[in-house]
Amino acid sequence: MAEPYLTVSEIAEHETEARGSRFLCAVARVRDEAGARAFVEERRRAHPGAAHTCSAFAIGGDRSPARGDDDGEPGGTAGAPMLDTLVRRGFSDTVAVVTRYFGGVLLGAGGLVRAYGRAVGETLDAVSPVRMVPAVVVSVSIGHAHAGRLENDLRASPYEVLGVRYGADVAIEAAVGEPEVEGFAEWVASATAGGARLSRGPVVFTAAR
Repeated sequence: MAEPYLTVSEIAEHETEARGSRFLCAVARVRDEAGARAFVEERRRAHPGAAHTCSAFAIGGDRSPARGDDDGEPGGTAGAPMLDTLVRRGFSDTVAVVTRYFGGVLLGAGGLVRAYGRAVGETLDAVSPVRMVPAVVVSVSIGHAHAGRLENDLRASPYEVLGVRYGADVAIEAAVGEPEVEGFAEWVASATAGGARLSRGPVVFTAAR
């Protein structure tokens, strides 16, 4: 079964220092690998004079795909500890970029691992995490005459409305926690006097309420 995970609500930045080198970390919420790579390039353009722009990201509830990039630092000293920090802290749908301004003193492999991991860890400490939980997409089909009232009732309920599609009937998609699917079906049956049809769709992740 899919497991909950954390992500960030907004872009956050934090700076650390190690023996004269500055490490500027930025974390952001992303939906896919393309979004993560776009954020990395955005940070690279914002700091053209930096020695390195290292990054790590994890996507989805199973942290796949997940990548770390050393950007010229010795192999395994930047991207790997950054990714390890994200995953160990339970974050996904998240990209971390650490921009390093070299301070003139070599840190060695161990020093780099600690510096990059610390930069991400302290930045995550400063964010307000969003807990993402698995939910089943349930499509509720109902006639047009009763769709408006049902949609209003759903939007006022604890269930998240994901979308509304219009055709011969109206299909309202809602995110329902796995343990709540049976109760949701009973709630819909009561609210519509049995006039709606339900179909079960894929599992998605939605912000915990």
